[in-house]
Amino acid sequence: MTSVQTDELVVLLDDAGRTIGTARKADVHGATTPLHLAFSCYLFDDEGRVLLTRRALHKKAFPGVWTNSFCGHPAPDEPMEEAVIRRARTELGVDVTELRCVLPDFRYRAVDAGGVVENEVCPVFRARVDGALDADPEEIMDSAWVPWEQLRAATALPWAISPWAVEQVPLLDAANAVR
Repeated sequence: MTSVQTDELVVLLDDAGRTIGTARKADVHGATTPLHLAFSCYLFDDEGRVLLTRRALHKKAFPGVWTNSFCGHPAPDEPMEEAVIRRARTELGVDVTELRCVLPDFRYRAVDAGGVVENEVCPVFRARVDGALDADPEEIMDSAWVPWEQLRAATALPWAISPWAVEQVPLLDAANAVR
């Protein structure tokens, strides 16, 4: 399964978060990444564990980094919830239930070791997984189901997980979004 498309578009935003256009995803992420729309999602199983994934080594931004369950970009005019459902199927081969946006205004900027910048308005979702994982190796090289407390502890080690997860986890705790 290959999920990377060279013609995939992302939604560009102005500093106030308003749509100002689109650009090819393949051209957006670099040293001067413009602000654009994305999302993060944390998946939970029936035991209350959260899914962490490790980004594939050939990913342009943050290769090999452990992070939340999955991330993505909505296509122009695609409702955000539909984009989350689409990416869950594409990256992990699963459907999701109980999908809800828990941090609608999350925004971050981070630079990886190679100088690639992430610059996103990135609403954060949580959902329950429905089915067994069938991760796309083009996107995810490894995964682990962990208790929330383990993920929370990893935020004290910012080299251990993605910078956006380091910021999101305490906000999810504060919003009581984990239970």
